[in-house]
Amino acid sequence: MPPIETGFMALILWGLVGYFFGSIPFGIVITRVFGLGDLRQIGSGNIGTTNVLRTGSKPAAAATLILDGGKGAIAVLVARWLANEDAAQIAGLLAFLGHCFPIWLKFKGGKGVATFLGLMLALAWPVGIACCLTWLATALLGRISSLSALVAASSSTFWILILGFGQTFILGIAVTLLVFWRHKENIARLSAGTEPKIGKK
Repeated sequence: MPPIETGFMALILWGLVGYFFGSIPFGIVITRVFGLGDLRQIGSGNIGTTNVLRTGSKPAAAATLILDGGKGAIAVLVARWLANEDAAQIAGLLAFLGHCFPIWLKFKGGKGVATFLGLMLALAWPVGIACCLTWLATALLGRISSLSALVAASSSTFWILILGFGQTFILGIAVTLLVFWRHKENIARLSAGTEPKIGKK
């Protein structure tokens, strides 16, 4: 962890800022803008990029990916710019939680993969790039989005240590565990061999 340099109340404030950024449901916004209907009634009902792709619109899925990743990155960068590294990590963690459990959607949000990658890119860009490449390599080989997410999340702590960003280690562990928790149903389907391939409805 980074040294605690920010006051307790200020950390709470940055946590709320991060949660606000993370809780913006861009998947729902984008699908409505594109005239694709209510994302919660499509496919798995999830609000993330993979389910947006099930609408058949690659531009909508790409926009969701960028915006969901961007909100995690923005939360980190704004907190780092205006406060300290401890605030940046708190904001990043709460942005992730905001995406997974948005108050606007009765705490039924996405699985946090794009937001996870975005906050990693902002916290430690070499780690973020390594995680993105890990996700991409796994997706190309296995063609299963959830498997790619789990492998990328699992690899994050390895990359954090190898690339020398030890102060991000605890956050990396916490977010990785949350990614696995959010994918528990996918893990069951992976074990059963019934998890759909990328692009399948």
